[in-house]
Amino acid sequence: MPEPDHIPAPPADGAPTVYAVVTEAPLDRVAVEAFVLSQRDGALVTFEGVIRDHDHGDPVSALDYSAHPDAERFLRATCLEVARETGLTVAAAHRVGALGIGDVALVASVAAPHRAEAFAACALLVDRIKERTPIWKRQHLAGGTTEWVNL
Repeated sequence: MPEPDHIPAPPADGAPTVYAVVTEAPLDRVAVEAFVLSQRDGALVTFEGVIRDHDHGDPVSALDYSAHPDAERFLRATCLEVARETGLTVAAAHRVGALGIGDVALVASVAAPHRAEAFAACALLVDRIKERTPIWKRQHLAGGTTEWVNL
């Protein structure tokens, strides 16, 4: 699995290409954005999923993310699908393992000539990643209990 700071450049021929990785390493937003951004783009939209300290009113102290062995393949397929539908270059990286409050669990980025299409494509990408990529989280709650989310 490539390290986030070694993201390949997209091909110059305009063929649909994506960057998709599932890793235990901290995510590099700048590298993900650099993958999608080209000189023809006037808009760059990036979503960062950040670990918060609560869920549904319950205090959360940490999260553990677990992934299916084929999670990266699912993530790549989702990114390719969005790239083909939108004609844009997309990139996403999802972290697994133990994460604390404030850590970034997901970076998804899209660049486009105009902002409306970049916002729409990034929202579509994030929604599909959450729906289709087999990555689950276990929340550590106050009092020492845990719960699985979207399992």
